[in-house]
Amino acid sequence: MSKLSILDELVQRYHQLKYHQKSALKQRLTDVQQWQKLRLQQTHQNLFSQPKNQRMASYFVTRLYGSPDFDALAAQIERLIQHAHKVEAIIPGTAIQTGTHAISLAILAVELDEQIAQALLHHYPAKLIISDEMIESCYKELNQHAKRQQQLDMTDQLGQYLDQYLRSRMLHVAFKIAKPLAYKHQFHTAYDFIAEGFSALKPMSSATDFVKKFTTQERQVLTHIQQGKARPFQIQAD
Repeated sequence: MSKLSILDELVQRYHQLKYHQKSALKQRLTDVQQWQKLRLQQTHQNLFSQPKNQRMASYFVTRLYGSPDFDALAAQIERLIQHAHKVEAIIPGTAIQTGTHAISLAILAVELDEQIAQALLHHYPAKLIISDEMIESCYKELNQHAKRQQQLDMTDQLGQYLDQYLRSRMLHVAFKIAKPLAYKHQFHTAYDFIAEGFSALKPMSSATDFVKKFTTQERQVLTHIQQGKARPFQIQAD
């Protein structure tokens, strides 16, 4: 079975998102994603600001939590599936596995944020600036705790994949050699999605350590929301 077969299911999940057919929902989703990006940067300011972590922090915020070019990525994924044998010939399998996991994580982030966007449209039909209190209320109403925990579990696994699979010098060389072919066949967005993960690893001694610190802080946020603590998105960094 092709290593790319799982991407077919991911593409179908992506196409089932409601915002594709609803412009108001799409706009509100964009607002939610922007709020999430700013919130992540504020919550994890100490972690993200360390020079060795800045590339990985950018990858998390711009790729895994609301990539602006996900429509283009989805279209290329559909083509990747149709030409699986060609893709697997030029891109190493471990890179494909890691990239597939990252794409799955990114789609889950969109699914969860779309639910929040729908709730916001229902409760606040007039366009309002999103506040922390509005998001906190939606988290509770939608009972997203378990799904957000799943999201963090998958993020932990991605950190392990990055260290386990993308540290190989031979893999880096093979992936670099594949770039001209990937661009020639117009798989550049998909290639770059994985390549940014490679680039983010370079200054770091361990992606797993960075991810663990990130997910530990995010789990604190979820716990604070469940416990009804004031300002749950503000945490005390170690």
